[in-house]
Amino acid sequence: MFVLLARYTKPIEEVDEMLDAHRAWITSHADAGRILMTAREVPLIGGMILARAESAEEIWGMIREDPFHQSGAAEYEVREFTPVRAAPGLEALLTDD
Repeated sequence: MFVLLARYTKPIEEVDEMLDAHRAWITSHADAGRILMTAREVPLIGGMILARAESAEEIWGMIREDPFHQSGAAEYEVREFTPVRAAPGLEALLTDD
């Protein structure tokens, strides 16, 4: 399990211009089962993605496709975690399926 922390490096107006393309990127990876959740940071200076992948290299390959990253509008930090406990209803996060 990976947490991707994005920090915007350009003004929010420029980030917003790429939002539709970024959302399409999210949808394609969510449909493939890689992106599990996204969140906007408060205040809006970046965001967070909860993702599943075999390796950090796979995650960085995914990030390189993100329009925010490609344009330099955001930089990412990636952290890897091993889930050990989940709230009722979220038990599927504990498996690799």
